[in-house]
Amino acid sequence: MAIGGLISNRNFIGSGNIYHKERSVRLNERKRLSITGSEYTVRNMLNQEFSTQISNALCIGRQPHHLSLRASLGHELVVSRRVGSFLQPRINHSVGFKNSVKQCRIAKLNRSRAYYKSEEHDITETNMESLQSADGSAEAVLVEGSLQDASPWWQLFPKRWVIVLLCFASFLLCNMDRVNMSIAILPMSQQFNWNSATVGLIQSSFFWGYLLTQILGGIWADKIGGKLVLGFGVVWWSIATVLTPIAARLGLPFLLTMRAFMGIGEGVAMPAMNNMLSKWIPVSERSRSLALVYSGMYLGSVTGLAFSPVLIHKFGWPSVFYSFGSLGSIWFALWLKYAYSSPKDDPNLTEEEKKVILGGSKPREPVTVIPWKLILSKAPVWALIISHFCHNWGTFILLTWMPTYYNQVLKFNLTESGLFCVLPWLTMAVFANLGGWIADTLVSKGLSITAVRKIMQSIGFLGPAFFLTQLSHVKTPAMAVLCMACSQGSDAFSQSGLYSNHQDIGPRYAGVLLGLSNTAGVLAGVFGTAATGYILQRGTWDDVFKVAVALYIVGTLVWNFFATGEKVFD
Repeated sequence: MAIGGLISNRNFIGSGNIYHKERSVRLNERKRLSITGSEYTVRNMLNQEFSTQISNALCIGRQPHHLSLRASLGHELVVSRRVGSFLQPRINHSVGFKNSVKQCRIAKLNRSRAYYKSEEHDITETNMESLQSADGSAEAVLVEGSLQDASPWWQLFPKRWVIVLLCFASFLLCNMDRVNMSIAILPMSQQFNWNSATVGLIQSSFFWGYLLTQILGGIWADKIGGKLVLGFGVVWWSIATVLTPIAARLGLPFLLTMRAFMGIGEGVAMPAMNNMLSKWIPVSERSRSLALVYSGMYLGSVTGLAFSPVLIHKFGWPSVFYSFGSLGSIWFALWLKYAYSSPKDDPNLTEEEKKVILGGSKPREPVTVIPWKLILSKAPVWALIISHFCHNWGTFILLTWMPTYYNQVLKFNLTESGLFCVLPWLTMAVFANLGGWIADTLVSKGLSITAVRKIMQSIGFLGPAFFLTQLSHVKTPAMAVLCMACSQGSDAFSQSGLYSNHQDIGPRYAGVLLGLSNTAGVLAGVFGTAATGYILQRGTWDDVFKVAVALYIVGTLVWNFFATGEKVFD
């Protein structure tokens, strides 16, 4: 019995006698308790009259200050004060228990909270130290005013970052399932006697479906919510991944169809994710949350490239598709349990976190009609589309043709080329998160969102442009690899630039906006990859890099003249 007997009508539990050690207090003069002295000790039995007057002294509704209170259950409570104060209960919080024998065992008690407030003097921090219980009973501990919920750490983890981590995991699976074909195609082409043209057709069939659902995925996400759309996408592409070996054995048309189906599923991922985070993440955390999610794609490529050869060597090429595809079911179970399309849909979200997410504004209803004419009439939208095209031209060229460059120019063998191909993905994962933290820090320091987006995207354009121009001057393979890694590392700052801007200018239409700009980005990858082969037939790698650098500069100019970080659509 600890605190409640002390304050019987205020959700406290306890018992004991009260002995005045300093001077007596006239309790009937006021309805709040003024305690002046150094120490009071509660022992054994509580005087009922004193308990009643303490209850009358408690004042609900006053502003709380910090209190550190510890009470030994069943024995004594020591109160040390230097100035006048009064106790004030507050509900909807928790009291932790720490067992004196088994430490750190925590439970909730009455969800009560005690505070003190100075009556006549400035208050310094109060400490109510507990005395050891004779029978080793547990202690009730109230620690420092803004008490944390005495729950396991995983229950205290912010729900908005649970959404971010689940999106990160979905993007990890997205690229794992995408890049496995680039490894498995080698033994598959030997088994089915495919020539180079057929291999190229199979690789490109993925983009047929991927292009189809970029804008559609954004429309669906903005209208019915990102949870359903992203969940559908992961399940769809996971099933397509698992069925790929079966389709390959049935014939080439079936395989091409299955790869296109896989592209349909992955095509909705980015718009749906963007829709989710536009509702869940406040602007002060937007850059680093998006950077973390997109780094899942980079790490997915690393994971796929690392594990695919091992699985193929031990279990055969079908094992890659079966194992990677089956991981989607685990993710989907977690997604159904923990994900919600918006904060207003989550019944377990605390009011405190909801205020952080919404910033005092009310959640908006899902979009019913897409204002296409309005969207396409805005210069910042076209800045996004053009910049995304310029960005992806260079990015896709580097990621698609890098093994060939390493092999033909730097004279690396295939094993070395594959090993060094992983390095840019790792570099991008690291620098994307670094850029995210830098961007959010600048925003929190008061720099305008527009300035932050322009700074970060300028690094994402001019950094790769600079390092690509240095490739024609380097003398050693090591320096060439370093330039490639630095080029991709600086490219990753784009996650805090144009990739964050969709949510800035139109949070309600973030899915549609990303679908529009990413369609241009995918087209840049398709045309850029084909154009690179055409240029190499008639020119050199320097010519390839010059085209990419020129587009990076165009993107920089367009972005800095027309982009904005302010809201354009309500």
